[in-house]
Formats: sequence, C-alpha cells, structure tokens
Amino acid sequence: MDQVLPSARSRGRIVVIGGDGFCGWPTALRLSADGYDVTIVDNLVRRRIDEELGVDSLTPIADLPVRLETWSRLGKPEIGFEEIDVAEDYAALRACLERLRPEAVVHFGEQRSAPYSMRNPTAKRYTVANNIRATHNLLCAIVELGLDPHVVHLGTMGVYGYDGDGLEIPEGYLRVKVANDEGDLFDRSILYPTNPGSVYHLTKSMDQLLFQYYAKNDDLRITDLHQGIVWGTQTDETRLDERLVNRFDYDGDYGTVLNRFLMQSAVGHPLTVHGTGGQTRAFINIADTVNCIALALADPPEAGDPVRIRNQMTETHRVRDLAHLVADKTGAEVALVDNPRNEAAENDLRVSNRSFLDAGLNPITLAEGLLDESISIARKYRDRCDLSRIPATSLWTERQAPGRPEFA
Repeated sequence: MDQVLPSARSRGRIVVIGGDGFCGWPTALRLSADGYDVTIVDNLVRRRIDEELGVDSLTPIADLPVRLETWSRLGKPEIGFEEIDVAEDYAALRACLERLRPEAVVHFGEQRSAPYSMRNPTAKRYTVANNIRATHNLLCAIVELGLDPHVVHLGTMGVYGYDGDGLEIPEGYLRVKVANDEGDLFDRSILYPTNPGSVYHLTKSMDQLLFQYYAKNDDLRITDLHQGIVWGTQTDETRLDERLVNRFDYDGDYGTVLNRFLMQSAVGHPLTVHGTGGQTRAFINIADTVNCIALALADPPEAGDPVRIRNQMTETHRVRDLAHLVADKTGAEVALVDNPRNEAAENDLRVSNRSFLDAGLNPITLAEGLLDESISIARKYRDRCDLSRIPATSLWTERQAPGRPEFA
C-alpha cells in the first residue's frame, strides 16, 4: 500500500477520531490552523443519536462535507475524512492507520454523555461496547502495525468521583506507602482510585487500565486528559463562518449544565437545578479544551513512560451558583427539581491542574466575558429549541422510577 506523505510545511500528521463531535470538531480545525495535516475519522453516530432522541443542536450543524469544504474555501489546509466505526470495523481502522502512519492520534471516539449512558439497557450496553472496543481497537492496531504515535485521549474528571472530602485531586496518580509483613514501607505510585458515577464514567475508568497496560507492555506513548464539564460553543476557528459553527446541545441527555442554563434563559424557561444544586463540578471553556490538546500534543511522553494523566479543567463551581450567575445576567428564574442522578446532594471539589498552567495555559474563566457570547448564541437560535427536550428523564436507579416523574 502506498504511503501518504505529509504536506511539505506540515507539523506532522494527526488523526482525530470523533472529529465531527462537540470537542472533536473545533479541535480538528485548531490543529489544522496550527499547521498539522489533519484527518478526521468518524462514524457520524452523534448525528444519528440526535435522530434517535428527536432533538437537534440549538445551532444548525452543516453536514461534515460542507464543513470541510467551507474550511478549504477559507484558504485553510484541507482536512481529510474517513467514515469508519472504530469500535466495529477494526480492519478499516487498521488500514487507515497503516496508510496515514500518523505522528499523533487524538481520540474522542466515545459516547460522551453520562445521562445517555443511563437512559436504558440498550444505551448502557452501547456505551460500554462502543467506548471500550473503540479504545482497545486503536491501541491494538497501533501495536500490530508497529507504529509510534502519541495517543491523546479525552477522558473525564468523573473517573475520580465526587466524595467531598476536601482533598486536592492529583493528576491521575496517588503516591502511597505500602507496608510488608515486617512493617517495612515501600513507595508506590498508583492510579487514583476510581469512583465512577455512571456507565459512561465507568468506561472512562476502564480506559485507564487499557492505557496503563499498553504503555507498560508495548511502550505506547499515551496522554489521558481528565476533562471537566465543557461550556461555550465557539472557538476562533468556528467563528470564521456560520457553516463551521460548533454544536450547542441543550437537551436532558447531552446538554452540559451551563449551556443548558444559557438556553433555558434564552427561551424564558426556568433554570432547572437538580436537587439542592450543591454539586461542585470542574469546568472548562471549549476554547481551552482545544488549547489544552494543543499543549498536550506539544509535550508527548517518551516510550516506556507511564501514561501521562493531566486534569483538563480551569475552575470549579457549585451548580446552584452557576444558575444564579446566569439568572443575575439574564433575569431568568431558578427552579429546584428532583435529581435524576444517584449522587451526594452536596460535595466539595479541589483539583490540581498544575501541568497545564505550568505549560502556559491562560485559562478562560466565566468572569471574562465569553459567557455573554454564549448567551448571544442561545438567543440567536432560540427558535430552534424544542421545550419538550429540556427535561432530564434518564434515571440512575430503578428505585427512582415509581411514577416516573418528569425531571425538568
């Protein structure tokens, strides 16, 4: 098979698995703008899930060929596309990697919604089958082909759980001392104990073990980014043309909490806070998502190094505080509703993100004005909102189901 060579001025070839999604699309554009030779690998399942759920992104999303053509017409480097289901079609994935021989693979190719993963047995089984097989197929193909790309995986802060004990969560590893029978102490560095809160978070926890094994056994170079909840929609690249606009999910399954509040305020719907709203979460703006990925790619681990785990977040907030922040800016009402999740009503959260700060990340925070841009986008497209899709109806346990109240 003929080898595909990168363009003369390329910084290297990168495959972005899941490059049509909420985080993958702006990442693909940013890496292309930065001079990388980018190929998107995607099975377009996120669009089919919209059809399954009967909901569309608040922003109108162009077909992927239109998106890619628009990018090229703006004078940007051509972005390739291969439609492959990496969880199902190992042969196609293997052939793609063999032909492109990328210097890096950015892996977004997993079902990303915790509520969707708890929707019903079918969604639970799909999330596990897709996410674990996609990750393992990628690692297995790299080893089989004898390639040496830097694998950058988008994980989640949710693998740590939210126990509220006030300890600072480290970047992936916990240094402990283990005693033998004689009482001698030995230093060990172990993965921070996982405490997944949904089937989706469970698959990300399982990803960690796959990465740990392949880094140890086959010297794969892997960075696992434990990301917080993403807010915002636009990046410098997606602002260039309306046909490049990013997703804005607001429904109960895929709408992240802050974006959901912004949409609700735009259409005059009360801001629905689950339970007491005392859940503290880590957040990051979508532009910083792509900034962190670019920083991670610029600093790969060496072969034989343990998996490099970095916490990809910039600030923490309680959910009720976010609701009041949006309400103060927009005049919206705040409504407390039943919580469909099986979680503590209140928790604290302290997180280390020193590695990205030390690498030069200048975080975008909610206090810096981009919230206004997100509010403007929500208002611009509010006529596309389907109010019936706002309720969060995926329940975490069967004991929550009697009468199946409408969770708003």
